[in-house]
Amino acid sequence: MIELAALRAVPLFAELGDDDLSRVAAHSTTVVLGPGDRLFGEGDEGDTAYVITRGSIEITKRSGGRDVRLATRRPGEVIGEMALLQNAPRSATARAAEDAELISIPRAEIDELLSTSADAVRALFRVLLDRWKSTQSLLAQSERMAQLGTLTAGLAHELNNPAAAVSRSAGLLRAGIERLISAEAAVAATVEDPERVTALRRRLQERPRADHLDAITRADLESSVEARLTDANAPDPWQTAPDVVDAGLADVLDDILDVSGADSAAVLEVLLADHEASALLHDVEEGTRRLSAIVRALKSYSYLDQGSVQEVDLVAGLDDTLLILRSKLAGIEVRREYHPDLPRIEARGGELNQVWTNVIDNAAYSISESGVGGTIVIRAFPTESEVVVEVEDDGPGVAPEHRERVFDSFFTTKPPGSGTGLGLSISYGIVVDSHRGEMTVESEPGRTVFRVLVPQSITD
Repeated sequence: MIELAALRAVPLFAELGDDDLSRVAAHSTTVVLGPGDRLFGEGDEGDTAYVITRGSIEITKRSGGRDVRLATRRPGEVIGEMALLQNAPRSATARAAEDAELISIPRAEIDELLSTSADAVRALFRVLLDRWKSTQSLLAQSERMAQLGTLTAGLAHELNNPAAAVSRSAGLLRAGIERLISAEAAVAATVEDPERVTALRRRLQERPRADHLDAITRADLESSVEARLTDANAPDPWQTAPDVVDAGLADVLDDILDVSGADSAAVLEVLLADHEASALLHDVEEGTRRLSAIVRALKSYSYLDQGSVQEVDLVAGLDDTLLILRSKLAGIEVRREYHPDLPRIEARGGELNQVWTNVIDNAAYSISESGVGGTIVIRAFPTESEVVVEVEDDGPGVAPEHRERVFDSFFTTKPPGSGTGLGLSISYGIVVDSHRGEMTVESEPGRTVFRVLVPQSITD
């Protein structure tokens, strides 16, 4: 039999009459845990509340690939009641931090207590409100850190490819330049009219880069070039032909051989070395251009060095978000349907980009869960006083029983550890509270649309 004094020490039961308290004690049991023992896990059914009478219980939640400690509960505190009252799975995991003892109170007894005692209802409301505020604050910070981690991982992936290309090309460029210098010296020493070679090099440098060739076309072209080089008595035609095709010189080979005369080897070498150096320089330029574009997008995305309310280009914000999330959108077709005359708006650009990040990431996750590629369509268009942004995906959709709760704090359909249930809730607060707009969702299998309406000015 549970002692009444143990229950009376709990704020939730402190004002109960002896009859109510005796009824709770009669239907309760004692739970004993050792250090590290799990009381319940995230995702478990919530059918029992617990009162800690000895020791301490650590409450954690999986977020962003790690366990976030929400609180440590001590003697006199109630735990597990939120899932019980919401008739929902456990939203966190509870483990004993040390030897602990708890009173286990079944759902039926809690329901009976709340239906007969106004004092218990008021006490429980205070407990829930305090806990809700504390938990939401901790997890909101964790959600921001998790999103930052996602963006950082995506940026690292996006930056790595062009950075590696620049490093690789720059390393090869030294050898390429040495080859070109050697080839130029050979032309100057052996070719009767070096000026004709210089003019030819200049003309070829101004040509556009060669298009990619399929395997069959390339093989045919190499055979043709090899035969032409053989006819011209060029040295090692079978080795030189692939390089000529790579350099895009096959269609001007006759001009090259006409300028070369008997010195075709030196002229071909200088042209091929010229092409190699130019190609490596182009790769360095393209890589640095790509790096600059990512840095510009990141600065634009975060609205660095700007005030809290700015003139916002929604198209730029959406495209910056897509660039930063590109690694998560691999295998997904993204279609942009932007109105050509979409006006700039006065808004908090950094906050809106957080909304686009959450909604697009949510769409990508939905599609990835189906196991096959899909399509995300992003629309942006103006109304008389607002702008509308829609993010549509062809994933499995949101179940009817979940649609009314998708913007609720802590509600998530993802498995434990995959989400905190705060991303869409935070987005809803940004749109509705911070921008006086609207955020809605429509969903059916194969079509889910998140729609955001934002006033063209939040300062009016």
